[in-house]
Amino acid sequence: MVAAIDLEYPFAGRWLVQNSPADRVPSHGTTLFASSYAIDFVPIGDSGGTAPIGFGSLLRPEPPQRFPGFGRPILAPAAGVVLAVHDTEPDHRAYRGLPSLGYALTQRGRVSAGWVALAGNHVLLEYAGAVLALCHLRHGSVQVRAGQRVRAGDPLGRCGNSGNSTEPHVHVQAIEGREAEHATALPLTFDGSLPRNGAVVTGREPGR
Repeated sequence: MVAAIDLEYPFAGRWLVQNSPADRVPSHGTTLFASSYAIDFVPIGDSGGTAPIGFGSLLRPEPPQRFPGFGRPILAPAAGVVLAVHDTEPDHRAYRGLPSLGYALTQRGRVSAGWVALAGNHVLLEYAGAVLALCHLRHGSVQVRAGQRVRAGDPLGRCGNSGNSTEPHVHVQAIEGREAEHATALPLTFDGSLPRNGAVVTGREPGR
């Protein structure tokens, strides 16, 4: 087993863990695009949840701005060099309830379109011989450029709902190589451990 790459949480504040490899591998139900050890973090508000679910939420898509974490800063989880950025994908509406079932039916098309269609706006960061991918960033929010050196905690962009995303969140994965279509997935830990699904984790404020 390859040793896990230990990172800081790429955000400040409280976030909910979803699709954790601590619960199952492959964490997202597929080995495609080197995603076996990928993990998702959903920003939550003061109530401990995302946007409140009303009757309308169950029947129609919702604007991503309705969710408390849309636009929250996404931070570098380690010191490294930015390999690539992508920042041109739109933030689409969020899907819960019945709309999420319809969204699931379009999944095959996104897979066929390739990794960028799934990742949406993203930053690739080289660290410890691995490539870290931080995905689903907000359109127009990326603050770094290829070749730039960053420190842990430096801002990369903002939480969005681009790519394969049913509500605003950040997807993190580590791969061996720059091309997710052909790379090997690498395991991750955060501050020495790997949180399980449903856990609420707190990232440190930048500079602390």
